[in-house]
Amino acid sequence: MTFYQKQLSEFTRDYFAGTTTGILVSSCLGSIAAMLILMNGHAVVNMIQLGVIVVVCMWYNASVIGQLKPKIVFNSLILSLLVSSIFILINIL
Repeated sequence: MTFYQKQLSEFTRDYFAGTTTGILVSSCLGSIAAMLILMNGHAVVNMIQLGVIVVVCMWYNASVIGQLKPKIVFNSLILSLLVSSIFILINIL
């Protein structure tokens, strides 16, 4: 069993705890990324980055609220965390 499959089965088994924690972590990382983007200026490139962060983080929240399948919610969480982390690293360096 791969790491992804193991985490997905754990997430599915304890869905409500996973989604609650996911909303907290996704929102916190997204807000950190948004803060760092805005600290670097208000150019068009920065606004595009900010828009991407907002869309990705809100997609995860919407997938939870919309009660989509656990696999879609889990993949949305992974995408949200990865995109936020990438933009945090881009804007720190």
